[in-house]
Formats: sequence, structure tokens, C-alpha cells
Amino acid sequence: MTASRLFDRAVIRLAPTDGEEDVAAFLQGLLTNDVSGALPVYAALLTPQGKMLFDMFVWPAADGEILLDCEKDQAESLAKRLSLYRLRRKIDIGVDESLGVHWQKEPGDGGAADPRLASLGQRWLAPVSDEDEPADDAYLAHRLGLGVPEGYAEMGDILWLETNAVELHGVAFDKGCYIGQENTARMNWRSKVNRRLMVVPLATSDEKRRKAAYAELELAVDHLRVADVDPATAPVWLEDAFVED
Repeated sequence: MTASRLFDRAVIRLAPTDGEEDVAAFLQGLLTNDVSGALPVYAALLTPQGKMLFDMFVWPAADGEILLDCEKDQAESLAKRLSLYRLRRKIDIGVDESLGVHWQKEPGDGGAADPRLASLGQRWLAPVSDEDEPADDAYLAHRLGLGVPEGYAEMGDILWLETNAVELHGVAFDKGCYIGQENTARMNWRSKVNRRLMVVPLATSDEKRRKAAYAELELAVDHLRVADVDPATAPVWLEDAFVED
């Protein structure tokens, strides 16, 4: 079997327990992206100050349910945080261990193009099987090779727009309020993104600005001042962010 399972990912299921409950409307007031339309989308749950707590992919499911593809190490914390916001809403929230997240680099049948960049490949959710083979290392190398940050280790406690969320289609500015929306919208309106997360060669990484390092790939993720970044080193999808007005 071709390796495709991302074992470091997990799935959270949000299921209405009342026919009148709307899970999408619940998430719409929390997450950075518009989850009321076509799915999947890439989104995040932020702090009130607009800093990243959890990033995820939001998937549709039957009977008004929604599935979240998130980091396995952060899944229980994300489910707990969402449960705090649930209040009296009739929604079950929990990790669904029967489902796994799959990925492949090339387009194929049955998956969806990564909503951040088509070049990131395609993803899909499927029942867990003992025959699943891990693709985590291949996915990590491909993602970092394209200069795309992901997950709490690389993006945690960073302002959402500084993670390149606009360029990676992780935020909607016309969807209404969500947690952290005020500061995020203000930064966008003022074009005040002064720092960027950048994947750089480990040998040139600034230890003081480093968020994560991958010695086996000789790469690191640094939180750099825009003024300190050579535009020639930016990935193609991020080039416009370094074009001066």
C-alpha cells in the first residue's frame, strides 16, 4: 500500500445533538475563515489578541456534522477549548479516533486539493486501518520545501497574519466577527505586517528568531522582520508580500 496516512494528525468531530443546532454557525463565530460555504477550508482559532492557538482544516460531514483535521498533539486541547465556547449549545465535540488524515503529493481520485496551495498536494479523511502506512516525513519535507509553516511549534503565539495566513487562504475579511478578529482586521487594513514566518536554511537561521528547526532537512522556521528578508529568497506564493507599494 502506498504510504499516505499522516499519523501526527487527528480528527475532531462536532455533531449536533438537536435538529435545530447549526455547527457551522457555531464555528463561524470562532474561526478565522468562512465555514458557511464550500469546504474544506484552512482556518485557525486565535487568542483575543489575534495570535495563533490552533490551525486546522475544516471538513464537511453528513447530518450537519463538521470534522476538523488538526495536530494530534493539540487535538484534545482544541476539543476542550471549543467545548468551553459551546456553553449551552447542543453540540458533541470530541476526537474521533476512527478516522485518519491522509495526504499525497500528486492529484488523484477521492481527495481534495490543499486549500492553502494546490502545490501542497491533496488531503482526505478515511477510516483508520492497520494497513495504513505513514507519510509524515514526506509531507514535512514537501511542505517545508514550499516554505509553508504549520502547527503550534512553528506558528504558536504568532499574530495570524504574520504566519502568512492571507497568502495561504486562512482568513476571510468579510465573514463577520470571530475571536481575534479586531486586531487581525486592523493589521490588514493598515497593511501592518511587520514580521513573517519564513522557512530558511538552518545554517542561516537566526537563533533568536527561530521557532522550529529540522536538522535532518537542514531547515528552520524563523520569525523575521520583513525588512530583514531578501525578497529573492521568498517562495513564489509569497513574493507579492514583499513588493513595495
